[in-house]
Amino acid sequence: MPNILYPPPRPQSVGEILDSAFRIFRATLLKCLPYATVAVIAGQLPALYNMARGRPLLPPEPISDLLSWVLNTWVRQMRDPLWWAASLIVTVLGSAILLRQHTIATGRPTATSVDLATAVRRLPGVLALLILSGLAVAVWVLPAFALHGSMRYLLLLLLLAPASCVAIALSCGWPVLLVTGKGALASMIHSTRLTWGSWWHLTLIYSVAAVLLVALYALAGVIALVLSVLLAHGDIAVVTAVTTVTMLIVAGIGTPFFWALALAVLGDLTVRREGADLAQRLSAPATQ
Repeated sequence: MPNILYPPPRPQSVGEILDSAFRIFRATLLKCLPYATVAVIAGQLPALYNMARGRPLLPPEPISDLLSWVLNTWVRQMRDPLWWAASLIVTVLGSAILLRQHTIATGRPTATSVDLATAVRRLPGVLALLILSGLAVAVWVLPAFALHGSMRYLLLLLLLAPASCVAIALSCGWPVLLVTGKGALASMIHSTRLTWGSWWHLTLIYSVAAVLLVALYALAGVIALVLSVLLAHGDIAVVTAVTTVTMLIVAGIGTPFFWALALAVLGDLTVRREGADLAQRLSAPATQ
């Protein structure tokens, strides 16, 4: 009898949701690791290309305005075809990870061709959802760019509250789209309905998960530092290589956990709002 991990039989507490995420993560890690590995490597392609061309990864002079620098960097990336290619690969593989986790968590047989084909087929919807969601969040913080100096950061701090509310309301849109096959706008509406009234609940879940991931990266940094001391003997190139490889390994492991958490949150909200039997019906389209 398959071990059914999704959806949960009843609404869960924060601790139970995190436990569900870890159980989905453990049950699916090995089968999702190839996707995660390729996604992490693809995500590093623009940086590797810039390094090969001798372009600096960091600004050559001190940053006087952090927000302007972030915006300019983002605009410059948007003009880079390699960045777009890497982003599309990461998006498809991230979708494939969640689809595979959903299939395993519901006790169904997996097939790589089905995961990737479904991820590619739903890519236009995912891209539309990401663009619409990004605009819905960005519109709240854009007024801060009209100011200068400390007033800009003060206004940004004030605007982060409504922006974070919108971000949390739309946080289940991507999983909803993949699991149900809905369109971008319908998935955003569905996500808003599922998350309505659960802002603090979800904020606590995401905050705890973020702390866990930060702790994981910090531990990896310590391990990389120890390995560098043992292997590098002061060689900066070796230190950089060891640190980079260690962080890539951690990112390859952390990516499936991120999607396992997204699936666990979706399962809890679906049961909490709509009932376990409807959650079972929602899971059916992912196998088509």
